[in-house]
Amino acid sequence: MRIGIDARLYSESGIGRYIRNLLKYLQKLDRENDYFIFLLRKDFEDINFPKNFTKVLADFSWYGMEEQYKFPGLLNKYKLDLVHIPHFNVPIFYLGKMVVTVHDLIHQNFSMNRATTLDPFTYKVKQFGYSTIFNLALRNSKKIIVPSNYVKSEILKKFSVYKDKIVVTYEGVDEEILKIKNQISNREIEKTMKHLNIKPPYIFYVGNAHPHKNVEGLIKAFLRIQNLEFRVQNGYKLKLVLSGSDHYFWQRLKKENMHNDIIYTGYVTDEQLVALYMGAKAFVMPSFEEGFGIPLLEAMALGTPVVSSDAASLKEIGGDGAIYFDPNNLVEMESKIKEVLNNEKLRKELVEKGRERVKEFSWEKLAKETLEIYQQKAEHHG
Repeated sequence: MRIGIDARLYSESGIGRYIRNLLKYLQKLDRENDYFIFLLRKDFEDINFPKNFTKVLADFSWYGMEEQYKFPGLLNKYKLDLVHIPHFNVPIFYLGKMVVTVHDLIHQNFSMNRATTLDPFTYKVKQFGYSTIFNLALRNSKKIIVPSNYVKSEILKKFSVYKDKIVVTYEGVDEEILKIKNQISNREIEKTMKHLNIKPPYIFYVGNAHPHKNVEGLIKAFLRIQNLEFRVQNGYKLKLVLSGSDHYFWQRLKKENMHNDIIYTGYVTDEQLVALYMGAKAFVMPSFEEGFGIPLLEAMALGTPVVSSDAASLKEIGGDGAIYFDPNNLVEMESKIKEVLNNEKLRKELVEKGRERVKEFSWEKLAKETLEIYQQKAEHHG
């Protein structure tokens, strides 16, 4: 069987992580089928694969015109039995068998001018383009892979798709994160705190700062917690540590929320990230919308108590390993965070349950399930 995988987003965060882990475990699981991995030039030299994996240069950016008029020809050249597009940006003129992964419906559920840096007209045009391609991705694919039942139910609610066409494959925690956890010492955690200028105790958030992440809500809830009464009762001054690659939304947030007790770290290495999770009093996931929510699982795997929004897929993923709040209710968010900060028994319980919960998710399992989908779809006609 000849399988093509569009890996042009390989070195990006988010979807890149999905592609990297899928490829990593497919290499371990499958020495029978032939894979053709389509990559950008910037990743081409750095990646080495086993014999049955062939690298193909596909040096055109996603969402561009070249993707639509050059990519189909390139795919046809390799006479593939099946192509996996790990995002909704499908080449609409490709007529071969396709499997597509839809990670979330944020572009559908959360399209608003405040969620973009574009002017309103350009934004509307872009949204129309995304919407058209998204509809075609759903229609033309033989299977739609999604990371949660929540995303599956959203697609079924909003689009006319046959429910058996959609398959849920849960994601996991990167092996590297777990390796660092097993090697890191308390001294190294303290060193990271010093380097990033953080004085514990603190609550932690990692991710981007797009409006659907509700980081503004978290800041407001934190400022309600961080008052004189709290300091007197608990005898310490709480900090909020926010991590994520610096971009327009973080910059806007920083400008609007300068405060001595809020620390913006910008991008952090995996080693620093593990230290930040492990040093935190609690990890907070305040999102309005998530297709999966990997930081939730990372925090659980690293033994950090999790306080999460109950929106979208988060309760499905977190199970009993977290306590939940309504992200639209700041008072509730504040009270749940306080509950975890002040109740040692609850913290220990959450850590234990979180460690158990995270065992149900793995990238290897995702790769096995994805391989089964490839085999079914390539072998069946229609």
